[in-house]
Amino acid sequence: MATPALLGPVGERVPDVERIAVLRANALGDFIFLLPALESLRAAYPGAEIVLLGAPWHAKLWRDRPGPVDRVLVVPPAPGIREPGPDETPSRIDDFLERAGKERFDLALQLHGGGANSNPVVSRLGARVTAGLRAEDAPPLDRWIRYVYYQHEVIRYLEAVALVGAPAVTIIPALAVTDTDRAEAREVLGEPDRPRVALHPGATDTRRRWPAERFAEVARELHGDGYEVLVTGTPAERELVDAVVAAAGVPVRPQVGTLSLGGLAAAYAGCELVVSNDTGPLHLAGAVGTATVGVYWLGNLINGATPLRARHRPIASWTTRCPVCGVDCTPGIYPHRPGDGDCPHRDSFVADVPTVEVLEAATELLGR
Repeated sequence: MATPALLGPVGERVPDVERIAVLRANALGDFIFLLPALESLRAAYPGAEIVLLGAPWHAKLWRDRPGPVDRVLVVPPAPGIREPGPDETPSRIDDFLERAGKERFDLALQLHGGGANSNPVVSRLGARVTAGLRAEDAPPLDRWIRYVYYQHEVIRYLEAVALVGAPAVTIIPALAVTDTDRAEAREVLGEPDRPRVALHPGATDTRRRWPAERFAEVARELHGDGYEVLVTGTPAERELVDAVVAAAGVPVRPQVGTLSLGGLAAAYAGCELVVSNDTGPLHLAGAVGTATVGVYWLGNLINGATPLRARHRPIASWTTRCPVCGVDCTPGIYPHRPGDGDCPHRDSFVADVPTVEVLEAATELLGR
C-alpha cells in the first residue's frame, strides 16, 4: 500500500502524538471487540490522550472507569454512524466536526466499519494522520487496510491499529469492574446465598435468538443443581424474559432494566456462568472474566466467538437456509456462488441447537 513519503512506511509509529481520536459509535458487543486494539494504542502511545468518538452510553460507561479510554466525545446520530437514542436532542454532524476539529488530533482512527460513511467523518477531523478500515465503496484514509466481512472482529481492529505502529499486546477483551458497579449490583441483587448463574435470552437481531423454552429448560436444570438463576434483558426484551421465567416453572430472578451497564457488568462478574445468545451481554460477561456458553449462528461464530476454551464454549448452528422459506442466505456474502440470496424473514437461525449441548457445556464449565 503506497503512502505519502512524509508519513513514512505503514506500520511506523507517528511521532509527537498527543491526542488520538478513535471512531467506534455502535453497540455494546462491537465496543467490547475493540478493547484489545485500544490497549495496543495505549501501549504504543503511553503519553497520548485516547478520545473515543462514541454514543451517549459510552460516555456513561467510561465515567471514572480505569482503562484505555481517557475521554468520550459523543458523536451525533448520522447515517452509517449511529441511530438516535430515545429522547435524544438532535445535533448536526457538521457542528460536531467543527468542534472536534479544535481538539487538534494527531491521529484519527476509523474502527467503526467499512468506511463508506465513517471515513469521510474521520477525514474531516483534521488529524495529521488518518488510519483504519476501508471497504471497496469507501474513500481511502492515509493508512488503511481492506475491510473484509468474514474476519474476527478483535483481529480486524488489531490489524488496523498496527498501521500506526501499535502491535497487539493482547487478544482478550477486558473491562474493569469498579466499586461503584459492585455497589449497584449488590443493592439491586443483594448478597447471594448460593452460586449465581445468568441467562440472557435476547438479541436485537431475532435470527440470533435461541428459543425461550430452551433457555427455560436450562434455567430449570441449573436451579435444580442449586444455582440462583438470573434472567437478564433490556426493557425491549421484557416480554421475552417473562416467557423464559414462565416456562421455567421454578423460582428465577428476572432483571429487566434494573441495572445500569456497569451494574450489569458487576452482576455478571459475580456469576459462575452466563448463558446467552450472541449479543452484547455475552461479550460483556467474557470481558469481566466470567465463564460463558454462547449460542451462535455459524457466520457470527467466525466474526465474534472467542477462540479461548478454558472458560468459554461457543456452540454453533450450521443453518444456512431460512427456516421459513428455505432461501440460502449465504450468497449475499458470496455473490458468485449459486443460491438465492437474502430473504425478509427474521425467524431464528439457531433453533437447531439442542438444549443438551448447552447443558453439557454449562455443566463442564461449572464443574471445572
